[in-house]
Amino acid sequence: MSHSRPYARASSSPDSPGSDGTAGAAAELVVLLSPSGEAVGVTPKATVHGPRTPLHLAFSCYVFDAADRILVTRRAHAKRTWPGVLTNTCCGHPAPGEDFRTAVSRRLAEELNLRVQRIDLALPTFRYRCVMTDGTVENEICPVFFAQASDDFRINPEEVAEAYWTPWSTFSEDVLNGSLEISPWCRLQMARLRPLGPSPRHWPVAPDEALPPAARQNSRNHRE
Repeated sequence: MSHSRPYARASSSPDSPGSDGTAGAAAELVVLLSPSGEAVGVTPKATVHGPRTPLHLAFSCYVFDAADRILVTRRAHAKRTWPGVLTNTCCGHPAPGEDFRTAVSRRLAEELNLRVQRIDLALPTFRYRCVMTDGTVENEICPVFFAQASDDFRINPEEVAEAYWTPWSTFSEDVLNGSLEISPWCRLQMARLRPLGPSPRHWPVAPDEALPPAARQNSRNHRE
């Protein structure tokens, strides 16, 4: 069942989109990228993150309800990267040939047993690189999507330690002013999401044509 709770501060701990180090991850592949966003190969997701993580394709998704509350999650403590960190609703990696929206829907189901309505594109070219205290690097071209929930959620504890709804205005303000400890990618994304407007229901939708070349290729393969 979904649940709400008062807005809460996260405990300190630094991750990255995706489920690294969980059961079944060894069989999954991620798409490797050139600096211009072209696909240049694939590699197992279970081994991609390290001190010299290659640039690869990922996504982030922010899920809202009709009252402009965001579903915030804390990554499972067994995650390979940034375990236990508070972050946006869902992150992940599209498989080779997998359409982005299919990948987003898949990860929301796997992590939160959650179904959403239409999935829209907010930031087609978001890219970041960050380093954990142990030297592990995250290095992704990571388009950002947003959606509205159409059902209750139920967390998968192998992926998510906790999840709760909180007002977007409060969450975004606390992320930007530094009073909330949050994943590094979420903090960077917030600086670009806030200017889209105070209500996610009225954000402009970016065109898929603005996605990096590898993402557009994935979409074409999916349609064919």
